[in-house]
Amino acid sequence: MKRFLFLAILALAACKEEAAAPPPPASMTAEAVGHFCQMDLLEHPGPKAQVHLDGMPNPLFFSQVRDAEAYRRMPEQSHAIRAIYVSDMAVAPGWDDPGKDNWIAADSAVYVVGAAITGGMGAQEFVPFSDRAAAREFADRHGGELMELADIPDHDVFAPDNAPEDAPTGADDSEYLKRLRAITNTGGG
Repeated sequence: MKRFLFLAILALAACKEEAAAPPPPASMTAEAVGHFCQMDLLEHPGPKAQVHLDGMPNPLFFSQVRDAEAYRRMPEQSHAIRAIYVSDMAVAPGWDDPGKDNWIAADSAVYVVGAAITGGMGAQEFVPFSDRAAAREFADRHGGELMELADIPDHDVFAPDNAPEDAPTGADDSEYLKRLRAITNTGGG
């Protein structure tokens, strides 16, 4: 009986470990579209991201790594995030071709933040690398600083860097802007 109980506990532990393992990254195909923009990812330069949600069979793809990080930090999530993968620009064929299968876990990458190069949607990008030396070389060419994902401040994630300074804000935007100010601690009115 003890042997049976031991085997049952061992089997349950193995099932629990298997269930806890994150899903593998999905290949970026012509059918992959950006979650926010609903545009074909292959039409945009720069690194991409994919977010795997609990209970969802397919990942959400993002045209920019910065967009995926904004999604991760937003409080309005409906599903738990199981895994986030980003393009590994250390092995990417080039900026215009980040690769369809060279994904790395987002929290294991080193990022170049503040580079003078924009991502797929024309906004500042967080450029991920698996190799710190490759990230340093990229930063030497394009500017920016090296950061771990957890060290990227909210104001860099949520900065509306493409919005004109004098853009009017309508009544529909007030609640959004209020939440954005709270997240970024920028105040302003």
